[in-house]
Amino acid sequence: MSSSQPLSARTALGRQPVLKTPRILGNWVLWLEQRPQEKGRTTAMIRPWHQTDQPAKELTAAPANLRCRIHEYGGGAMAVALIADKLLLTWIDDGDGCLWQQTWRGLGSKNCSALTAEAQPIRISAPGEWALGGGLIDQTRLLWLGVMECNGRDHLVSVALNQSDQHPQVLHAADDFVGYPALSADGKQLAWVEWRQPAMPWDASELRHATLTSEGELMQVQTLAGSRPDAEQPISVFQPLWQPDDSLVVAEDSSGWWNLMRLGDPASGKHNWERQWPMQAETAMPQWVFGMSTSAWDGEQLLAAVCSEGRWELKQLRGDGTILSIDQPFDDLADLHADAGRAVVLASSSCIGQGLLELELASGDWQHTPASEAALPNDAVSSAEPFWFVGADDLRTHAWYYPPLGGASSDSPLLVKSHSGPTAMARRGLSLGIQFWTTRGWGVVDVNYGGSTGFGRAYRERLNGSWGVVDVKDCAAAAMALVEAGHADPQKIAIEGGSAGGFTTLACLCFTNVFRAGACRYAVSDLTSLASETHRFEARYLDSLVGAWPEDRARYEERSPLQHAQSMSCPVIFFQGLQDKVVVPEQTERMAAALSNNGLPVEVQTFAEEGHGFRDSDVKVQVLEATECFFRRHLGL
Repeated sequence: MSSSQPLSARTALGRQPVLKTPRILGNWVLWLEQRPQEKGRTTAMIRPWHQTDQPAKELTAAPANLRCRIHEYGGGAMAVALIADKLLLTWIDDGDGCLWQQTWRGLGSKNCSALTAEAQPIRISAPGEWALGGGLIDQTRLLWLGVMECNGRDHLVSVALNQSDQHPQVLHAADDFVGYPALSADGKQLAWVEWRQPAMPWDASELRHATLTSEGELMQVQTLAGSRPDAEQPISVFQPLWQPDDSLVVAEDSSGWWNLMRLGDPASGKHNWERQWPMQAETAMPQWVFGMSTSAWDGEQLLAAVCSEGRWELKQLRGDGTILSIDQPFDDLADLHADAGRAVVLASSSCIGQGLLELELASGDWQHTPASEAALPNDAVSSAEPFWFVGADDLRTHAWYYPPLGGASSDSPLLVKSHSGPTAMARRGLSLGIQFWTTRGWGVVDVNYGGSTGFGRAYRERLNGSWGVVDVKDCAAAAMALVEAGHADPQKIAIEGGSAGGFTTLACLCFTNVFRAGACRYAVSDLTSLASETHRFEARYLDSLVGAWPEDRARYEERSPLQHAQSMSCPVIFFQGLQDKVVVPEQTERMAAALSNNGLPVEVQTFAEEGHGFRDSDVKVQVLEATECFFRRHLGL
């Protein structure tokens, strides 16, 4: 395509798979691939290390769908291991919610065609009223160790491999939530993370530890780090990681930044943590899903993905406290894994889409394989520019600004994006959904409003008690700063967001006069309903974002767009999945009806098979096309 042609919605969202959870297995690399063209089905792929000229092999053909629903957001659906020169893969299948396993032989070859499944997949856990996820393989005892959510409580459980339709065996019942189990190299120690409501895991969580008997039972459970929600200084921990000498590494944020710290063998009884790598940067991210990884041990050295002012770098952390940068050109990194002097990470940049970055650490050689072919020539890509502005409470606030193709002017339309979460971040990796707009002459500003991650705990806590205030002021301030800079027309400013970003979108339309149209995907519109109707994982999330429920009910009503629909004067388009358990469809129905009763132009599109977060490419394309058509019509473009 030439640089003058707009990017189609089908090209932007219809063919781009999402890669997840890469793993190194000897001379092979394995990953998950979510395919929008197959209604979001996720499958496991494998190919030889660095052999990008060889087509990858799909291990889990349809109808297998590797997805778990634990805590609704899932994650950690797959666990893999090499056992007796065979590949063992376990996964949670979305079809029945059960744990499955299968083995392959032929890994001694460097050819995918040599991989042969030994038998048909085995369903090793029985169906039940529970959700499983976040697991690993205990090669010593031939067990799957993971998390079971059941009866309003999380449990660490085991499931024996090579047996069918078993009930998970409970090893430890958490007071509330549990996740991120990590097994020491000798299989004798287990570490994990626990947290309790009203805290979310990024507010306050604890690093827990136990020894394992030969039968896999947990003994001497203790707390090693972190805090409970009521601590004078709440502390969050992230991703315990064992090293071969039985020392334990974990990220924690008592310094105000998620930094890694190290503890010698926890079984020794001496809990003297060493904070060897202090930095004003983040080596963790909010734990929305299981399976996230920002640190790894490659056999000789500790590696970490580190975020500073919204950009990610790959670092080597030496035992003497030295921090060295690993030379590679990507600044949006996730899901780091390493082994035997190699590392693999999901990597992208402002101009290059998400792909597998494979690194030979000794030589510095690297190879990046995008998930799909480039959809735009380089001269048609609008690169993200860091944009700092004065936001709520006169605080310095960050956004990524994407100028329209051909350059911005005072006549350019502007799209403001409010990310979901709200405890999340606007990332810099190439988004074809954003390029869809810039190739049509729009500027786009993706706002890291107060409360976003990647900028330290103090930045994250700007939103405490202020959701619907700080985020709204920051999104409006970002738009007006671009208007004042001559980059946008104040009469052509739209805003869009999904989930929590949809709430910010609606609140911006209610409580400011900056925006002229809005688009909401599965948007929170009524905080009182959200507090009483949402799922277990987020049931107390609003305590920190808004206030105690129901004691602070007046504040909930004061912030809820549904209670202030009469204040809105802008047209809005809504998109809602009818299977959504996070933001129930009735919220969207009530908000749309309130606006329509006020005589505002309102459109509502519903999708019978979608939940919270759309996965089907046809749905994604329909949403993007309808949004652009709606904005064009109501902004007079």
